[in-house]
Amino acid sequence: MANSVHLSAEQQDIAALAKGGRTNFFGFLLRLAARIPFLFIAGRLYGAEELGRFASATIAVELAAQLATLGQKRGLAQQLARDSGDRQAACVVADALLLSGFVSAVLAVLLYLFPAPMFPSGHFTPLQRLLPLTVVPLALGDIALAALAYRFDVAATVRARSVVEPWTLSIVAGGVWLAGFMFAPLRDSGLILAYVASVFAATLTAFIPLARSYGLPHHWSPRPIDLLRLAGRNLPLAGADAVEWGTRKLDLFLLGLFAVPPAVIGIYYVAQQVATLPQKLKTSFEPILGPVITRNLREGNFPAISRQVCQVGFWITAAQAGVALALGMPGTAVMGLVGPGFVAGSAALALLLTAEVAAAPAVVSEAALIYVARMRNLWISLGTIVLQGGLTVGIMLAARRAGLDPLEQASGAAAALVIALGGASLVKSRLLSSILGEPITNWRWALLWAAAPAVLVGAGMKAMPEWVELAVGVPAILGVYCLVIWRRGFGPEDRLLFRKQAG
Repeated sequence: MANSVHLSAEQQDIAALAKGGRTNFFGFLLRLAARIPFLFIAGRLYGAEELGRFASATIAVELAAQLATLGQKRGLAQQLARDSGDRQAACVVADALLLSGFVSAVLAVLLYLFPAPMFPSGHFTPLQRLLPLTVVPLALGDIALAALAYRFDVAATVRARSVVEPWTLSIVAGGVWLAGFMFAPLRDSGLILAYVASVFAATLTAFIPLARSYGLPHHWSPRPIDLLRLAGRNLPLAGADAVEWGTRKLDLFLLGLFAVPPAVIGIYYVAQQVATLPQKLKTSFEPILGPVITRNLREGNFPAISRQVCQVGFWITAAQAGVALALGMPGTAVMGLVGPGFVAGSAALALLLTAEVAAAPAVVSEAALIYVARMRNLWISLGTIVLQGGLTVGIMLAARRAGLDPLEQASGAAAALVIALGGASLVKSRLLSSILGEPITNWRWALLWAAAPAVLVGAGMKAMPEWVELAVGVPAILGVYCLVIWRRGFGPEDRLLFRKQAG
């Protein structure tokens, strides 16, 4: 009897994870459809140089917001599970919002007073200096979405991050550019104003379902000592989150440090934006996995954790590999959508897409490691970003000595990311396997069987005009890949990902 109940609970966990996966994949398609107009507007109307300055400026505020969450994007699930019997859940969320709100406000003021990290050249307009205003809503929005994901409300993340945020960014960027005909200074600040508007719109979209789901906290009073303890407990998580974020931004930072022209940074930024779209497929699973893993840890059910990590890991790897082939094979046409000058970034795009596939095992392993080996996970993460930085500098110096152009040097930074993230995946998977005493792997031979015909289709499309390569090639590559992976790689539990569950 106990075994049947246990099996039922595990099946419910897989079904919940599958529901989140369906919503995430739908959200990815929405985000892809919404992000392309922004890249088109930014590339065609504002130009690669302005886009490069925008990319460099937003790194500082996103880092500040990342630090201000204090690891609560993943730690909140454990906090809610621990305090659910003692305190109202809304009070726990209010504590998390207060803590991150205070830290993000301090960091926002510091960035406003000392804008050099955002604008290293020292040139910025009064409107561009409003960029630090986004630190607070960025941090609070992440906390709100993490709280909703704890209750398996992934749709809120899709609405905020895949619909409202990118479409607001595109619409405001285009609107400000048109308004620049009447008031020229607006155009100089158009991309940053669009970014500010999109962040506030996305956060508002996140807080509406948060209020509905948790309600207002009753009889709540801040607990300063508890908040400080919470911050201390979450330091390893905050560090791992910052490193995870940093691995996707370090290359841009180092390109700026090496005095790479802003136009090249702009081209690399476009490739990065396209490549990191699939990243949402894996990061959104983290808060869904959190409550499932914490419950199984309390029960000592290590085999279930292993199966769930492997299951989600395969889903993410399969989805990201398909997306990488569909966007990477016609990479020249994809980059050409943004503008003729961006075509040269297709090599960087292919490498960055490969990096996202390589990173998938590390992310799902980390979803469990943050509960069973926080400090070891943090040290591995720190080692990853140090390795990435060392490889990036080494490859770029070698490329410079060899007389390669700046875009080829930038591709070296993408290659360093592939190596670093692949190494992190290997080490973290091995560590989790040794702790659980169970095998941890995302690999199935079906991935190779599905990739082979997709590559043949993509190679055949290379001879076609660019518009055919995009309109026909992308869906054809993805369609062939999905058909083979469905028939050769997906078992009954995998197919839950595409089947709604009764009740």
